Amino acid sequence: MANINMPGAPLSFENAVRRVLSNYAGFSGRASRAEFWWFMLFTFIVSAVFGVLAVVTGLKFFAWIQNIIGLALLIPSLAVGARRLHDTGRAAGWLFINLIPAVGFIIYVVFCAQPSQVGPNRFGEQPAN
Repeated sequence: MANINMPGAPLSFENAVRRVLSNYAGFSGRASRAEFWWFMLFTFIVSAVFGVLAVVTGLKFFAWIQNIIGLALLIPSLAVGARRLHDTGRAAGWLFINLIPAVGFIIYVVFCAQPSQVGPNRFGEQPAN
């Protein structure tokens, strides 16, 4: 298995998820675009799988599992979002922009899609990937 912090190597899906979950509630530091977007894809896939299972089978068990997993992934999702904002030079308080209906989420996605600030910034060193 490749080192998850190897400089210059592209960050894989598995390594990004491991990195985020190993820093479960870490709101300090920076997260690369790859780390953020791979983890967002992971949360979407997990939620979609259990959502589809709940609808197809009609069992409330899968809906309960989906809700429990969603709650379990809430803190690391907020943490990686805060670190991603740090990587673009913004404070984690910008997470609250999501509370503005429709427009807030669009602005948040634009912020998270922007490239990293090159070199160290007030939140730490630039992430390797």
